[in-house]
Amino acid sequence: MDSRLRIGRAIGKSEEEIAPELMEQVKMHAPDENPPALSSDEKGAYPEAMLATWGKIPEYGDRGAPPKLPKPGKNWQSLQVIKKRKGGKLESVRIKIVYGDPKEVKAKLECHTSYVERTHLTSRTMNGRLVRKTLSFAKELRLLKAASALKAAICNFTRSVRTLRVELPYPSKQARWQQRSPAMADGLTDHLWTVQELLTVVLVPLRANT
Repeated sequence: MDSRLRIGRAIGKSEEEIAPELMEQVKMHAPDENPPALSSDEKGAYPEAMLATWGKIPEYGDRGAPPKLPKPGKNWQSLQVIKKRKGGKLESVRIKIVYGDPKEVKAKLECHTSYVERTHLTSRTMNGRLVRKTLSFAKELRLLKAASALKAAICNFTRSVRTLRVELPYPSKQARWQQRSPAMADGLTDHLWTVQELLTVVLVPLRANT
């Protein structure tokens, strides 16, 4: 299910620096599952981070040297959208399949990065510290981290997403749809939160019995 839930974030000077941390955060929420389908541009280090986080060293087959490097899983799906520009204009777009069956990966990820680009736009709209070439840049790292965490929480719990709405069982002229936030779509809550509720409710993490 596409819940649009934001489950991880990392702040650093480059994607090569933050990719492993971000992948570890994603795995923490579903440690026994495969990595999510991923599309990125050619500059990121996400395919390598996926391999380092979820990859497994194959069992030794008693022939030759034992394997030492992790290998990707059979059901992984990842591609890179490689764009060539000249003079500020887009010349060509090439799709590189990193993991998975080419047809299945292209059908799943649709060969573009528009979703993450739209996410970046939303982030910059809600968090002025992420806007480029302005005086609203973050002066301290801790404040940038705090603002980013607040923005993610607001997106997850207080904002409805049109593509996540569901039709009411008994629609009327006044209301046909139930508006849902990503947290509602993922079963974490049953209503849209207010910002006041978000800032005042104390969440107690569940602890597994030992």
